[in-house]
Amino acid sequence: MKENFNNQKIKSLIKEGKPAKHAVGNGLYFRVTAEHVGFWIVRYSINSKRREMSLGQFPVTTLAIATAQAAQIKLGVKQGIDPIAERDRGDKTRLQSVNDLAEDWLAECDKRLKHPNIPRRVYIKDIAPVIGGLSIERVNPRDIRAIIQRVVDSNRPTIANDCLLYCKRLFRHAVKLDLRTSNPAEAFSLNDAGGAEKSRTRALSLKELEQVFEVFRNNTDQFARENYLATALLVVLGVRKVELIGAKWEEFDFDKALWQLPKERSKMGETLTIPLPPQVIEWLKELQTRSHGKEYVFPKRRASQRQGHMSADTLNAAIGKLFQQGKMPVPHFTIHDLRRTCRSLLASQGVPAHIAERCLNHKIKGVEGIYDRYDYLDERREALNKIAFLLKPLTT
Repeated sequence: MKENFNNQKIKSLIKEGKPAKHAVGNGLYFRVTAEHVGFWIVRYSINSKRREMSLGQFPVTTLAIATAQAAQIKLGVKQGIDPIAERDRGDKTRLQSVNDLAEDWLAECDKRLKHPNIPRRVYIKDIAPVIGGLSIERVNPRDIRAIIQRVVDSNRPTIANDCLLYCKRLFRHAVKLDLRTSNPAEAFSLNDAGGAEKSRTRALSLKELEQVFEVFRNNTDQFARENYLATALLVVLGVRKVELIGAKWEEFDFDKALWQLPKERSKMGETLTIPLPPQVIEWLKELQTRSHGKEYVFPKRRASQRQGHMSADTLNAAIGKLFQQGKMPVPHFTIHDLRRTCRSLLASQGVPAHIAERCLNHKIKGVEGIYDRYDYLDERREALNKIAFLLKPLTT
């Protein structure tokens, strides 16, 4: 039976401490326990099922608050909204800020992408500083333009394009989760960012390599010995930067002079056996001493780094700084240009194209790529030995 409820009545029931449930009206009840605790519950029916939901404890939740909450819940139920289901769903998918959204999206990238560290790095470095703290629905096209312009102004057109790409994917994720109705980055094109990218053709000559390594040796306070050896390894082996800096010592067999690059870190998704010239083994043994028992060939240098190895930006930043200070006597080059340099040096030594392409772990196109499964290990060893021989006098 419905009772005449007020604060005096509530306090009296709690003091009495008799376990009971008292009807207030509109599905609202006040329950008292033997421990002299009183709290509110609301009863409702949805989908032919009776349900009961707690609203809070008295006196934090007053009669007026409980009455208003019960009325709101009953109104929602009439519209087919189950408050318990909504509450449970909210606990699991509570995404409010762009940073929250990004973590959810990047978790999916971790599952789908071979190199999820790339979008994560771009987000952390160039997107989050501008919009990471904003609520998801507050981001507008002007914010996207601010992100792009900030990167363009730093003379990084390729990264500007990457930022635009990842902004589009990030907010498509928001639309997919019904956190937004539109994508604030969708209307932008490459023309608004870094522009259409041209294939790079930069490759360093032997004379340029000699000059570059001399600059490295003369600036050891800015260009650490580990950076020096990493650069030399990239030129001689022709591997990708991410493949090298993520290498672990367990992948190397010095007795057989081989590096087993696992398929998980190979861009082509296949395990690659890389022959190691004698000079490369000398460099690796020096790095092993410098790594002080760590599992990575190039251990991380800051405790705050997410990965256990050197940051992907370390070499780029170190070389970029030397260029900014006017210390480089050669035209500008990037780390990836060292891979093209290796390929050019292989050609200059008369290495057949199909051997040189396999040295760089390139997939061979057409019928030959389908049927030729021989890995040319001996031929690749001979080819890389030639490059190491060329580079040895330039790096000592």
